[in-house]
Amino acid sequence: MAEVFVSKASDFKDGDRKIVKTSKGEVGMFFEEGSYYAYSNTCPHQGGPACEGIMMNKVIDVIAPDRTYQGQSFSDTRHFVCPWHGYEFDLKTGQCWGDARVKLKKFEVVRRGDDIFINV
Repeated sequence: MAEVFVSKASDFKDGDRKIVKTSKGEVGMFFEEGSYYAYSNTCPHQGGPACEGIMMNKVIDVIAPDRTYQGQSFSDTRHFVCPWHGYEFDLKTGQCWGDARVKLKKFEVVRRGDDIFINV
C-alpha cells in the first residue's frame, strides 16, 4: 500500500471534505465529529463523483402504531449523496442506503501529529 499525504489536521474543520487525487483514482476524505473517513470518489452505480454531493442527515418516515403515516423527521446519522443519480452513502461505513449490495471502497486514514495520510 502507498501512503498519500492529504492535509494538515488543523486545516480540517468539522463537516469538511477534500477530494484527493491518488494513483488509485480520486478519494473523498471527510472530517466529521472528530473522525476521518476516506472513500473512493467513484460511485459503483455509473461512475459518478460519489463523494462530491450534498451531506445531510438521514430522513426517517414516522409511522404510528396503527400504521398511518405521520410525516418525516431527521436522524443523527449523516450521509452523502452522489450528485449524478442520488445514491446515498453512509458516512461511517460507505454503505449505500438504497441497495445493501452496493458499498464504496474505504481507505485507511492515518494521523501522525498534525499530518493526515490515506493508505491506497
